[in-house]
Amino acid sequence: MLTHLATYIHDLDPVIVSLGPLKLRWYGLAYLIGFIAAYYILRWFSGKKLWVLPQDKVGDFITYGAFFGVFLGGRLGHLLFYHTVNEGPGWLINDPLRLFRVWEGGMASHGGILGLVIFCYVYSRRQKVSWLGMGDGLVVVCPIGLFTGRMANFINGEIYGKVSDGISWAVKFPQTLIDQGLIEQTRYAEAAHDAIDAAPSLIGPENQMPTFQALVETSRQNDAVKEAIGQHLEPRHPAQVYEALTEGLLLFIILFTIRILFPKLPAGTLTGLFFILYAAARIFCEQFKISETADILGMTMGSFLSVLMILGGTAFLIYSVASSRKSAEP
Repeated sequence: MLTHLATYIHDLDPVIVSLGPLKLRWYGLAYLIGFIAAYYILRWFSGKKLWVLPQDKVGDFITYGAFFGVFLGGRLGHLLFYHTVNEGPGWLINDPLRLFRVWEGGMASHGGILGLVIFCYVYSRRQKVSWLGMGDGLVVVCPIGLFTGRMANFINGEIYGKVSDGISWAVKFPQTLIDQGLIEQTRYAEAAHDAIDAAPSLIGPENQMPTFQALVETSRQNDAVKEAIGQHLEPRHPAQVYEALTEGLLLFIILFTIRILFPKLPAGTLTGLFFILYAAARIFCEQFKISETADILGMTMGSFLSVLMILGGTAFLIYSVASSRKSAEP
């Protein structure tokens, strides 16, 4: 039996505006907002001597980091961490162009973070500045992109959570009518028939059932269709919002406050704290999410990678403390 506590049926449109074949999407705007915010905060840090790069280098850093770190790392991470586990390594041979089909979705935050770590190492060597010092500025602004990205996931109605246990803020996501791209025939047919009763124009030529896309797009404009579909949807945790608030907003507030209050922290301290706190928040949120892969050692892929991040963050903290003590020795 479906609980009646969930009153909101997701009806947000991922597209902000369409200009012919070109479509401006919330997901793309989310990345843009994150990069712009990062640029201005890092410039402010540089002006206050809270970051190792000068102000005139911030623009280049954001531009190159966005492509080589966030985009390339996030995309490769998604394909390697999730597609390889689900499909095996054969996808790379059979469909190598999948790497570039970003409009199909698929960016892994763990992959983006790893990509930025590697990019920072290379860029810091070229600029002859501290790798850890560069990372300490970057990790403060990273949560902004995590926040906007997860909110865009919510707008898209993707990466939704598990069926809720009677919470009043649960959400019904139409995307659950399909599973890994395959229509769940029985439940979809029941939802489609009820939607057609509410809006007969949905029926196609020769009495063809409406496609999932047509069903969802009509539900955004027609409340009767939305309610008809909603009867066949289970209320779920809005896991994207949980992640946006914990991995994004809360983490940004913590790291920004520490950066301002303790400007003389040893290089690498903030980087280590980011790894540990992000991983802890991710492990917490994973309890409410639908797993995209088979479990690894009894953990979801997200939790497994987060455990590795905690180990890496601990190593950063140990190294930063040891380096600080060594430099303080007479």
